[in-house]
Amino acid sequence: MLRAWESGIGQGLVQRGLTLLALADPAASPQSLAALSIGERDRRLLALREACFGCRMTGLVSCVGCHDELEIELDTATLRLPSPSLASDVSLTGDSYRLRLRLPDSHDLQACAGVNPEDGVRLLIRACIVDAVVDDQRIVPDAAPAQVLAAAAARLAELDPLADLRLQFACVNCGQRWEVPFDIVPFFWAELDDWAGRTLREVHTLATAYGWTEHEVLSLGTVRRQHYLRLVDDA
Repeated sequence: MLRAWESGIGQGLVQRGLTLLALADPAASPQSLAALSIGERDRRLLALREACFGCRMTGLVSCVGCHDELEIELDTATLRLPSPSLASDVSLTGDSYRLRLRLPDSHDLQACAGVNPEDGVRLLIRACIVDAVVDDQRIVPDAAPAQVLAAAAARLAELDPLADLRLQFACVNCGQRWEVPFDIVPFFWAELDDWAGRTLREVHTLATAYGWTEHEVLSLGTVRRQHYLRLVDDA
């Protein structure tokens, strides 16, 4: 976990997700992890987060109405939706179009990094159009009209709902209702960053007090380490 944290410090959000994924499956190649659908990536990250820190997730959210901060509590098992069972591309047919779609993956997210959100969504949807026929003419995805892109986006969200997970809230103070997107990568990373900071402070304290190496401190296990920390505090 500390090696993953150290590697991820200088990485962007997409690459951090892949670094965290490698914690759960260190034998997998970076390419195979990047090729996972975003929903499958997030399902695995939720399972990993549960293994590292438990199923309970807490945080704060600001009400869009009265701006009060509300404490929220989530459960990883509730958020971990089933993985989509797509063996190949999926077809989508409308009145004037026929599409073949694939689910977005981390390569697609990386290609959208740094783009403003509205343009990024269009870029992502176009990348997931394998083949498009509009008004009986085969077109390139970049030429797909807005209504076709909207239909493709809706179908992709239906196929892989965990890829665009949204949480609904109701303010107990003003009654305002709203929804916000939830991304496990920054949430998990913030927890890992906090854990790493605490762990390194513990290493520093015990190394200073007893002359132990980092490896020796980390090998102690949580119960004994906390006991030694209390002894140092008492002294």
